Amino acid sequence: MRNVAVITDSTADLSPDLCAKHDITVVPLSIVFGQETIVDGTISQAEFFRRMNAAPELPTTSQPAVGTFVEAYRRALETASEVVSVHISSKLSGTIESATRAAEEFAGRVHVVDSKNLSWALGFQALEAGRAAAEGLDRASVIERVESVRDRVQMIVHFDGLDNLVKGGRISGLAGVIGGALNIRLSITVKDGAFVPVRPYRSAKAALKHGLDWVEGRMGNASRGAFCVIHALSEDRALWIKDQLVERFDVTEMFVMETGAVIGTHTGTGWGIAFVPEA
Repeated sequence: MRNVAVITDSTADLSPDLCAKHDITVVPLSIVFGQETIVDGTISQAEFFRRMNAAPELPTTSQPAVGTFVEAYRRALETASEVVSVHISSKLSGTIESATRAAEEFAGRVHVVDSKNLSWALGFQALEAGRAAAEGLDRASVIERVESVRDRVQMIVHFDGLDNLVKGGRISGLAGVIGGALNIRLSITVKDGAFVPVRPYRSAKAALKHGLDWVEGRMGNASRGAFCVIHALSEDRALWIKDQLVERFDVTEMFVMETGAVIGTHTGTGWGIAFVPEA
């Protein structure tokens, strides 16, 4: 019997191999095309974008049902004393609400943590939880390790266009930085669990340069860190960014990952950099 089992959701963009290696269970969100519901993680990125671009309307996304979490927690507690469940920011999704309601059925054995982030800024937290749990730490110590990463992790995300944000109704908080010009590119970060604009750009080249400079600024006095370059149909740029990061920093871990369909629904194509500075 393990002390702690770790659960996250599909917006963490963790690969199946990493989840298997670190014994992390993923509860998937869903994408809805009209009357068809697709479970996140069961459709390739290329196929998802092909379908989305051909669809008359932008697909919607759906958080996991309470019952889905109940079943995941029940299975996890067959082999662990407690569960630490780390999820996408409560300001960006109702996933935390479903997880919290499900946790109420397990008499304090399930502990839900708001990552206050998404994609690999969540993924790094889930990964740390998995590593801490593998060390045999108790629930409080696992959560402490997660919160340490949550306090340090940073992420910048660049959108090639704003159509998906506009159609999905997520542009309202960013409108001030772009005015009425939707034919521009935009980078955002996440602060206190919500999207915050970084700046607009007129060219892809300017966005790449500023993105790397932004990361360097946010690294502060740290020269070492773990990095993940995430992308949506932007592998060439992601690999170029990876090489630039390796040149600039002492990289302790480097991942290059595709975003899942749920994230892609809201972002469209683009790239991002998530990183955890280390002293």
